[in-house]
Amino acid sequence: MSRHPITKWAQRSDRVFLMIELPDAKDVKLNLKPEGHFNFSAKGSDDLPYEFDLELFDAVNVEESKAAVAPRTICYLIKKAESKWWPRLQKKEGKPPVFLKVDWDKWQDEEDEDVGFNDFGDMDFSKLDMGGADDDDIEDGEDDVVESANKDEEGGKIEESKGEDAAAAEEVKP
Repeated sequence: MSRHPITKWAQRSDRVFLMIELPDAKDVKLNLKPEGHFNFSAKGSDDLPYEFDLELFDAVNVEESKAAVAPRTICYLIKKAESKWWPRLQKKEGKPPVFLKVDWDKWQDEEDEDVGFNDFGDMDFSKLDMGGADDDDIEDGEDDVVESANKDEEGGKIEESKGEDAAAAEEVKP
């Protein structure tokens, strides 16, 4: 008898993410058909067979879909045939199988897609000059700012006056 690995999913209007959690998987077989039928089978590190079949909600583009087998997970990016949001992953209504979970790390609501929330693509942030100072510059520069604020235009030290609250607190000594 085969087992079912924990499988997480998320979607965008044009694609579905499937993350199959099976460390050290061997003999991985992934089969995706244009009508939306997805088959998975592999052997775990314990040499036990793992497999499942999913009838996806709608048709998919097999040629533009991609798979990657990593040491701990099998990732499958499934390109939808038609760019639209699916109400669920599977064609069949009802409660999904217990091994199928939502991947909240990749999940995005339909109304958030235009904003691009948490989906930065291939953007290289190192090339952006944000104009901020490094932490070392801030620590070193704080003393300079305080010193210059306490000097008048001639460079002499300005005598600091105590606020009314501080003066009142000194007068009322028990």
